[in-house]
Amino acid sequence: MFIFFNKDISEEFINRNKEILHKFDFIDFNFGENKCGIYIVGNISTEDIKENLFGVEKILSINTPYKFVSREFKNEDTIIEIGDFKIGGGHFQKIGGPCSFENEEMFREIALTLKGFGVNIIRGGAFKPRTSPYFFQGIGENALKSMKKITEDLGLKLVSEIVSTEYIDLFNEYADIIQIGTRNMQNYELLKKLGKLKKPILLKRGLSATFEEFLLSAEYIVSNGNPNVILCERGIRTFEKITRNTLDISIVPTVKKFSHLPIIIDPSHASGSYDLVEPLALAGVSAGCDGVMVEVHNKPECALSDGFQSIKFERFEKLSSKIDKIREVLF
Repeated sequence: MFIFFNKDISEEFINRNKEILHKFDFIDFNFGENKCGIYIVGNISTEDIKENLFGVEKILSINTPYKFVSREFKNEDTIIEIGDFKIGGGHFQKIGGPCSFENEEMFREIALTLKGFGVNIIRGGAFKPRTSPYFFQGIGENALKSMKKITEDLGLKLVSEIVSTEYIDLFNEYADIIQIGTRNMQNYELLKKLGKLKKPILLKRGLSATFEEFLLSAEYIVSNGNPNVILCERGIRTFEKITRNTLDISIVPTVKKFSHLPIIIDPSHASGSYDLVEPLALAGVSAGCDGVMVEVHNKPECALSDGFQSIKFERFEKLSSKIDKIREVLF
């Protein structure tokens, strides 16, 4: 049961309400935009709420397992602010960069070139969870610090993947968007701790996650106090072997129907092949996604990770132009 308070309710009356509800398990929330109140876990009658609580504006029961991320909780689109840039609610972002940070010269060249193509957010891996323990695992903390300095110098924002709860303070300081990779989508302790931050979180869909499981992972973050979640469809594992994964385009309009959170797509990880990135990206844009995240490298053939699915500057420039044209026509 959701209990929404009047926007002008005082802190004193909020605390009184909490004291009255002390025998219940509840989550208190304050997301602004008149989204302040308490979610009660358990049974309580609406009559008891109206009679005993102060400053109640409305009472809402949401039947879906995911509560805070549903359209029932909030009908208007969530707009995530990353500095001066926005995503969601009609705001679209192109995100590009290498799979992994390799050295400062390479990363600066990629970031500077992509900025010239209108990219505001640069991706780059400092820590890399890999299927094989013998693959390149990333450079680590120094890479994150170097990427932050370069993107700050260029007036850009940085998104990078966190792999463990032990790095939360590090990422909170140096990343502008903290990415949760597919392998950690159901790392619930990590999700809960990132929910205590206010920093934007980019949540990738798990390899075999259903739509409901995907939104419930987002629910862990939002219900713990952080409403700034960006969903990312990066392909799911099916019986098909010709592509690395199967990009589920249908999840874009489905998310739009049932959730207020923005959703972007990652055609690089979905396809595993540079020549499939463009058609998949354009399909996602046509379906109404709020952004695309693409792996871009100045020398993909020499990349330390995922070079075969990375595109070169020329391909990205053409893709960027086509995205703009599609959005101009459709949106």
